Amino acid sequence: MNYLEFKFLIEPPQPASEILIAELGMVGFESFVENEDGITAYIPKEEYDAESMTGIHILQSNEFDISFTQTEIEQVNWNVEWEKNFHPIIVNEQCGVRAPFHPKPDVTYDIVIEPKMSFGTGHHATTHMMIEFLLEQDLQGKKVLDMGCGTGVLAIVAEKRGASQLDAIDIDNWCYQNTQENVERNDCSKIEAFEGGAELLQDRHYDVIIANINRNILLEDMPSYNRSLNEGGELYLSGFYAGDIPVIKAECEKFGLEYEDSKEREEWVALKFIKKKD
Repeated sequence: MNYLEFKFLIEPPQPASEILIAELGMVGFESFVENEDGITAYIPKEEYDAESMTGIHILQSNEFDISFTQTEIEQVNWNVEWEKNFHPIIVNEQCGVRAPFHPKPDVTYDIVIEPKMSFGTGHHATTHMMIEFLLEQDLQGKKVLDMGCGTGVLAIVAEKRGASQLDAIDIDNWCYQNTQENVERNDCSKIEAFEGGAELLQDRHYDVIIANINRNILLEDMPSYNRSLNEGGELYLSGFYAGDIPVIKAECEKFGLEYEDSKEREEWVALKFIKKKD
């Protein structure tokens, strides 16, 4: 079986690459490689429908400049291709994130992730910063939400850090399934994965909420995060740039969510808020 290779040039690359991967996955694309200037995506030739590209909304967005070229290639060993592009990382000399075929590092927390088409290997700056935050906090006995969980890596780190109950939620079915696989792969017993969005939070309450998504979704879902966060609880947000900080802060302050700390990495930022007690 031959495949079609699509090379997408994206300016700026993020968060458009993340969104484009999700949309392409819904129309049959099977494998993705993230590059500095965009992504490369693959789909079986017999399953490709040119008209389906008109349904990829981000390609019509005025916020990003996206172009692509298409090439037919012979069947590829995707495991080999994936292994060439996925390298292990170490966060704060405490937490390692690696694939099953990498050697085990000498760290406190050894996280094994097979991302497939899901976002969240620790390589992206936003995931890296969120792991940093989790390594700094006392999560013992806390109930945690990983919203937009991707591979489930942040929920897994939180369980390793002592969280007693965790929900991992993602609207994408592939991410939901991949989280379940990675939870089992890391021998986690306190994480429950759910497929859906903020509507699932209606009757749920947490001590810690982690949301690594994108600016617009964060702003839209802030009322739900606020309702679900216990008094004195911690909210960690990422998936946006430094220039977005004022609007994120302003929205949080509307709900009594008080800014406490921030991190910045490769032009991306992560923020920590505390829900004030009445």
